[in-house]
Amino acid sequence: MKATLAFLASTVLLTAFAPMAEPPTPNPFFSPYNTPFGVPAFDKIKPEHFEPAIEEGMKQQDVEITAIVAKTGAPTFANTIEALEGSGDLLRRVNTVFANLNSANTNDELQKIAQTVAPKLSKHSDDISLNPALFARVKAVYDQRSKLKLTGDQQRLLEKTYKDFVRGGAGLSAEKQDRLRKINGELSLLTLKFGQNLLAENNAYTLVIDKAEDLSGLPASIVAAAADEAKKRTQPGKWIFTLQNPSIMPFLQYADNRALREKIYRAYLERANHNDARDNKAIMASMVALRAEKAQLLGYDNHAAYILEESMAKTPAKVGELLNQLWTATVPVARKEADELQALMNRDGKNEKLAGWDWRYYAEKLRKEKFALDEQELRPYFSLDNVREGIFMLTSKLYGLRFERRTDLPVYHEDAVAYEVKENDGRHIGIMYMDFFPRASKRGGAWMTSYRRQEVENGKKITPVVSIVCNFSKPTGDTPALLSLDETRTFFHEFGHALHGLLSNVTYGSQSGTSVPRDFVELPSQIMENWSQEPQMMRLYAKHYKTGEVIPDALIEKIEKSSLFNQGFATSEYLAASLLDMAYHTLKPGQTPGLKDPSEVIAFEKQAMDKIGLIDQIPPRYRSTYFQHVFAGGYSAGYYSYIWSAVLDADAFEVFKQKGLFDQKSAQSFRKNVLERGGTDEPMTLYRNFRGAEPDIKPLLRRRGLLTVKPS
Repeated sequence: MKATLAFLASTVLLTAFAPMAEPPTPNPFFSPYNTPFGVPAFDKIKPEHFEPAIEEGMKQQDVEITAIVAKTGAPTFANTIEALEGSGDLLRRVNTVFANLNSANTNDELQKIAQTVAPKLSKHSDDISLNPALFARVKAVYDQRSKLKLTGDQQRLLEKTYKDFVRGGAGLSAEKQDRLRKINGELSLLTLKFGQNLLAENNAYTLVIDKAEDLSGLPASIVAAAADEAKKRTQPGKWIFTLQNPSIMPFLQYADNRALREKIYRAYLERANHNDARDNKAIMASMVALRAEKAQLLGYDNHAAYILEESMAKTPAKVGELLNQLWTATVPVARKEADELQALMNRDGKNEKLAGWDWRYYAEKLRKEKFALDEQELRPYFSLDNVREGIFMLTSKLYGLRFERRTDLPVYHEDAVAYEVKENDGRHIGIMYMDFFPRASKRGGAWMTSYRRQEVENGKKITPVVSIVCNFSKPTGDTPALLSLDETRTFFHEFGHALHGLLSNVTYGSQSGTSVPRDFVELPSQIMENWSQEPQMMRLYAKHYKTGEVIPDALIEKIEKSSLFNQGFATSEYLAASLLDMAYHTLKPGQTPGLKDPSEVIAFEKQAMDKIGLIDQIPPRYRSTYFQHVFAGGYSAGYYSYIWSAVLDADAFEVFKQKGLFDQKSAQSFRKNVLERGGTDEPMTLYRNFRGAEPDIKPLLRRRGLLTVKPS
């Protein structure tokens, strides 16, 4: 007893003189966010909050599911389908923040948490979809659907809920369900690892230049950005180029040093393909095999058949029909372009065969020669601020929206900015974050995401919180961020996705905004791109960042005349990636490459590209080891979606070409029939309600200049 008292006394003395430990921070997920509009409390959320909140979220949903199953009354739409729809609120809130931060502002701690919780979340999801008592209740409601007086939205929710259970394996034997659980768990981890490897690869490579003569041909703004990058990496006096698009693409486009172009180009093409800890070949090969096995378990021929059942396309055959039709039209255009570039290269005194690292360089030279257009002379008219204000102006003209900057809302990174979105009469619509510039903590590309979905809860409309995340050219020195035409289109594109989320007007959250098939979700984004280069629109927003001068008509004319330039290349690289995606995901178990020897992946890729006749100088837009859309981004057997939606958007934009670029009646029809409706009806029905007919492919072929060139 005395010894115990002595120990306690010494402990008191030690704690009396030791610094006081920081009290644990209250977990902000366990109570409503005390923030304007209930946006996530980014200023209070710390990495250590995620895992306990996810665990608690799963526990709460388990209790909710148990309560649904335990109900003594007969299964009804309200006590089963709506109750299931409303379950898991805490888990959903935590997961949306966690997943978004892990993409846009990750770190080692978040990545470790992701690997820990991924299999747990997979198991939790399977525990719901494979719950026999829960499925029995869902099926009981589904079986009496013809007798229920359901609204269209309710009917759609019932059908999708039932299908999700069936597609999730609810009808499988216990043995097959056990295997399905293992597959889902493995896929959740492999997906994470693929993305983490690619992020590490993008961050690891730098092309360091220490001789000014090696910068020959590069515009001053690109050189300044490379110097800034070198300073940031404590290498002042040098220039650093990275694999981020705003860095590598201008280098390939303008750098006179062919050897350096080849060096960075090969680094870009060989990402995650070095037979090291960051190699993705074995990972994606395992994913292809597991996806094929899962599809077969569920009764489908292959993964593509499983995925496409819930799409507009419905079958791999329909996708193949579209892709092959476009490929046939594109190949002669690409070959003609290659011949032109080779001729220019020969005339330039380079007696070598045109290579992939030459394409953008000589294409830029040919653009100047044919159209007297240098993309660098356009950038001053497309400052980030002017493009953003132009988009605000456009959405005001079309939909009567207002955007007000909010500096009182917490943000997850200093680069992110927040806006309140309102109707023209001042009614609140939602909150929108924008995050524009590359950094090591952000994955590449551009995307729109959501922190809170729009829905109706207890008769009250819950407004959405959305975000667009990009990797645009940064400001340098006193010069603001000046966008390329491609970056400008990307901004319009992602804003279209954001409008789909913001203007959603549905009852059920699972049907809100972008909760639609992959090959329909790109319609709202891609139709927005059309306005970015319309002369009437450019005269409103494309103004010189220094003088305020409106973009001259002569430059607009050059942009118009060059609009079909290099379309063979652009369409070929995209279609090649889409066809590669389908090649992998139409395989059956036992046909998949690389399980014993990962090098088979590269051989398979080459075979698939040789089969379609892809010319040597054009690689697929995404090669296997860095095909993030397909192996880490939810677009497996769905990368074709962009071109499928391009058929829709080209056809839909004809309405505005005919009735007026800012025709409010047409815009309101698009809002009412497409943007507001989310996933409440079949996509083709929604499209027909707006257009009055099914889409025609000719506007797309005409836009890309693919109607006139005949195969040689």
